[in-house]
Amino acid sequence: MTIAAIAFFVLLGLGLPVGFVMLGASMAYFAQNPMMASIVAQRMSSGLESFPLLAIPLFVVAGAAMARGGIAERLYGFCDTLVGHWRGGLAQIAVLNSVFMGAMSGSANADAAIDARTIVPVMRKHGYSNAYGSVISAASSLIAPVMPPSIALIVYGLLTNTSIGKLFLGGVVPALLIALALMLTVRWTAAQQNLPASRTTRATAREVLSHGKAAIWAIAMPVMLIFGLRGGWFTPTELGAVAAVYAYLVGAVLYRRISMRDTFDLLSESAATTAGVMFIVASASVFSLILSLEQVPQAMIGALTAISDNKYVVLVIINIALLLLGTVFEGLAIIVILGPMLLQLGKTLEVDPVHLGVILVLNTAIGSLTPPVGTVMFTVCSITRCSIEDFSLAFVPFLLALLGVLFLLTFVPGLVTFLPDLVF
Repeated sequence: MTIAAIAFFVLLGLGLPVGFVMLGASMAYFAQNPMMASIVAQRMSSGLESFPLLAIPLFVVAGAAMARGGIAERLYGFCDTLVGHWRGGLAQIAVLNSVFMGAMSGSANADAAIDARTIVPVMRKHGYSNAYGSVISAASSLIAPVMPPSIALIVYGLLTNTSIGKLFLGGVVPALLIALALMLTVRWTAAQQNLPASRTTRATAREVLSHGKAAIWAIAMPVMLIFGLRGGWFTPTELGAVAAVYAYLVGAVLYRRISMRDTFDLLSESAATTAGVMFIVASASVFSLILSLEQVPQAMIGALTAISDNKYVVLVIINIALLLLGTVFEGLAIIVILGPMLLQLGKTLEVDPVHLGVILVLNTAIGSLTPPVGTVMFTVCSITRCSIEDFSLAFVPFLLALLGVLFLLTFVPGLVTFLPDLVF
């Protein structure tokens, strides 16, 4: 285990992507025993032989089709009629839009990239600072990995044998709480900075209905998702296929925004995103085998239960550790490595696996916005050309709001488990 640990930190220090770090450490571990060297390839292959994993590329395609098919623009128009007259209207629109987009993309990076390319330039023209617009794009994107069809929740459910349908429903209320917390923070910061509304008067009922009708095909997708799962019409994987076809047909046929050339680009982009996710999953499956062989989960459980047998004290410690890990590791890698171990700890402390999964995903999502290696932060800043220093300063009030939601969900598990228990 010592050689694997040294290899892990050396490769991490060299700046390699975390998938290669885990794979390199695993190869160093198994190279000590030539008889076991072939297990790396076998484990990587078997780690991807899972039907639920098919949901990931399907939902990635659905999100890409939504972004390219003109659906985002119609959602912006609809959100403008609802909250555009509020102070800081453009920022409020970005948050509310992420509620709808999060129910389509399942990825914080995808949602943040869409907002950074579309709404941040508009915010700058209306007097918002580049840093503020960048922060809004990044912070509101945290709704996507919590709101179904979250890719992170699919991976967690697959690795821990937790119902993906329950995880999807468990993320609905937390996602709405995140949106509420961000909108209240926007209201406060907009008053402090004297930021304008995006429209001078409240939209009339006719305007709301008109824009709602234009965006109805986009709004129908999350409704279809919830009722499709509840009615037993689709498994999460089958729903991914339906969502991908639905999103493509809406963009190509109804809105006429996706051409054949766009189709090739859309599929290429989705393939690249999926390959990155799958490589991390495959590498982590080998790395998790090492952790199991060395009995790391048992050691971690023993160390944490030695501190306290109160599950809330242990959950607070886990939250702090995950927030720190999230600043230097990619969120999906943390979920793949620590998810099964934390599930064992959760069973020991009688923590609901759905509750634990949502907390784990939200922790890693918050970490993706914080320096020094926040992936969503770098995605947004690279698009908007915002400095990390300016971003970090503007992000402070939003970080406090997100941490407030995280600890509220930690101490009130019913906010996560209520809807799954009610529906299932």
